[in-house]
Amino acid sequence: MPTTKTKTPAGTDEAALAKTNQKMIAAWAENDADAFADIFTEDATLILPGDVHLTSRDEIRAFMKRAYAGPYAGTKVIGRPLSVRRLSSSVAILTTVGGVLPAGADELPAEREIRATWVMRKQGSEWLIVAYHNSPVKV
Repeated sequence: MPTTKTKTPAGTDEAALAKTNQKMIAAWAENDADAFADIFTEDATLILPGDVHLTSRDEIRAFMKRAYAGPYAGTKVIGRPLSVRRLSSSVAILTTVGGVLPAGADELPAEREIRATWVMRKQGSEWLIVAYHNSPVKV
């Protein structure tokens, strides 16, 4: 994957924001729809390529339960932050690069690489996803 410098304003707690990315990777590795959904706000939006437009944590949880039992069974997700932009002390945008590794694969095929935008809000000490959207790099 190409490398891009992270553009982080002074004072941004990039590690705390990126921790949500790591939680997503860990939840996916365990096929844990509950842990996956827990990184989203109650009223979160998740948009994926195709006809996936979810508008709540409960919808995200239900979708992932079906996906882990079906097309995402045995897959893993990888990703890393490309940039973080703080809009306020409690709102930030995280941009990542990554994708879904097919079952049994060790490397991400180029045609499966995605870029994702995460709009995040700080709740207590946690950063939760308010809106997530990804799209393929190559079509």
